[in-house]
Amino acid sequence: MFIPPQHPAIRTMGRIDDAAPSRPIWVYPYTQARFRCTGTAIGITLVNHWNYGESHVGAIVDGMQSRIRIPVNDEPITLTVADHLPDIEHEVTIFKRQDGEHYIELHGFALDDGAQILPPADPEPVRRIEIYGDSVSCGERNEAVRYTGMADPETDLSPYSNAWYSYGAITARNLGAQLHDVAQGGAALLDGIGWFNGPDYIGMEDIWDRIEYNPALGETKPWDFSRYTPHVVIIALGQNDAHPDDFMASDYHGAQARHWRARYADFIRALRERYPAALIVCATTVLRHDEAWDRAIDEVCCGIGDPKVTHFTYSRNGSATPGHPRIAEHEEMARELTAYLEGFGDDLWN
Repeated sequence: MFIPPQHPAIRTMGRIDDAAPSRPIWVYPYTQARFRCTGTAIGITLVNHWNYGESHVGAIVDGMQSRIRIPVNDEPITLTVADHLPDIEHEVTIFKRQDGEHYIELHGFALDDGAQILPPADPEPVRRIEIYGDSVSCGERNEAVRYTGMADPETDLSPYSNAWYSYGAITARNLGAQLHDVAQGGAALLDGIGWFNGPDYIGMEDIWDRIEYNPALGETKPWDFSRYTPHVVIIALGQNDAHPDDFMASDYHGAQARHWRARYADFIRALRERYPAALIVCATTVLRHDEAWDRAIDEVCCGIGDPKVTHFTYSRNGSATPGHPRIAEHEEMARELTAYLEGFGDDLWN
């Protein structure tokens, strides 16, 4: 039995390009669909628009998580999410594990003939968080737990990227909030630096207001900000910005460093224009980087003069690991970020 993606029982979350409701495009990590169903098997039908890495989709069925490899395909393909299930009611979440290294064109879901599909049992969260970040915010390579506290090995670890275990996703679940994870591995704040889309590097300034942004996968499309208004916005940039030149560390008062700080302030103001009431939290992560970047962010936050723009640092900020944070480090960050946001009280979510 085929279930179209726009079925009213299906609850979605994330920046989704649903201009064509029968085949919406999932771009950002942690984008997801939730529903309940009966039956013994669950499938997903999709087209994988691929740029690089090895693509997987994540699924949680009755509390058990799995990953399903997506082959590179130009035509719709149906993948098995779960089978040999008891014919009872199941809770299902299917989500995008990875960033814009690929887009998922969702065509629908497959259930047993005669199966029931129902909306999720719990109500949709009214609290809303949004993150603008890089690979850490994506949860990139975080399942490579053997390398906790170590540099990444020189091999493709894209299969070990899982947005479900990113610090932002864990924090959102801790707080009972929705999350839009506007994050891309390798992204700096500014175009021309960082790692994404090299050598013609694309920064968050060319991603943040788009629903699709990877030039290798087609034309960019603007995002309609009226569709989602967060209570909390987290800016988690200032790490990839040190590539190819760590100008903030080498020449803090130089022209390039001053330009970056001015553009960071402009980015905060652009977000404030979109979200007049949101708490904007500026941060980096526990991934090793020069403390000059946190000094720069603090200087900008203080200079903005907005009491709802804050600078948050983790207890092991910039010093925990030379490689991508693994699941344990994301959990550590989430505990601290959760406590920080809880400190603002319930009024934060009004």
